[in-house]
Amino acid sequence: MSGFVDVQVNGYAGVDFNSDDLTPELLRSACQRLRADGVASFFPTIITDDASSMMRRISRITSAVEKDAQIAELVAGIHVEGPFLSREKGFVGAHPPQHVMDAGVDLAMRLVDAGRGMVRLLTLAPESPGSSAVIRRLAEEKVIVAAGHTDASLDQLDQAIDAGLTMFTHLGNACPALVHRHDNIVQRGLAFADRLDISFIADGHHVPFFALANYLSRVPSERVVIVTDAISAAGLGPGTYRLAGQEVEVDPDLSAWAKGREHFAGCATTMPRMAELLKQKLHASDDQIDAWTRRNPGRLLAAAAG
Repeated sequence: MSGFVDVQVNGYAGVDFNSDDLTPELLRSACQRLRADGVASFFPTIITDDASSMMRRISRITSAVEKDAQIAELVAGIHVEGPFLSREKGFVGAHPPQHVMDAGVDLAMRLVDAGRGMVRLLTLAPESPGSSAVIRRLAEEKVIVAAGHTDASLDQLDQAIDAGLTMFTHLGNACPALVHRHDNIVQRGLAFADRLDISFIADGHHVPFFALANYLSRVPSERVVIVTDAISAAGLGPGTYRLAGQEVEVDPDLSAWAKGREHFAGCATTMPRMAELLKQKLHASDDQIDAWTRRNPGRLLAAAAG
């Protein structure tokens, strides 16, 4: 199976998209490896850092797209994950909490402007003060807005959807290991499965397959989006890698751990491997896998482009 569309890729095949050492040559090399692994389009993902670093990294990728046809063939947009996230431990995940900030239209538009039309998806926490205004403005700019790294209440999610929120980023992750048994962000996100496109990381580590099966039974198939959340380790295997300046240790089973092993830091599993796992572990049909890994994310790309 090929033609995958992945809207969350932090790096690939030894290349970290959040590194200040990223060059057009390195990005082209990553694109070539992604294409070899059956990926037709993807969003490089820029994660939380100080605002100037985020804007510089967005602009660097945009410049490479503008100047290199091989890169432009695969890079369909940029996903900005942060900095308007929850600061709470567990919810902030691998994002540096010192750079998380309240949502603001001015910074949101500076991030968008740094991409010169390439920023197509932004993930934020709907409970962040100022988020409603940011969501409305981004929606006006045709930027997809997703909830993620969040502990938003049902009311906050509902208000965010009314403001223009249309997606949830990697549900089941970016939350503490211990949460309320009923009223938690996973259950709240699933409560809006008929109004939001919901992405999942299908590596078996971020969400055990028995739990993923439960989630997928609640989410309409046309709203399921599989993402890799890949880091530079993807396609390479176990070892020590970098993600935006932090060290990530990848186990033999391809679990990618942040320092201290308190939480995951991205993913080392490729999209074709996720497709295999969905078939093997969940007995997903070829049509379901095609919808989740190509058609549904492809629809998001088309909406953001147009």
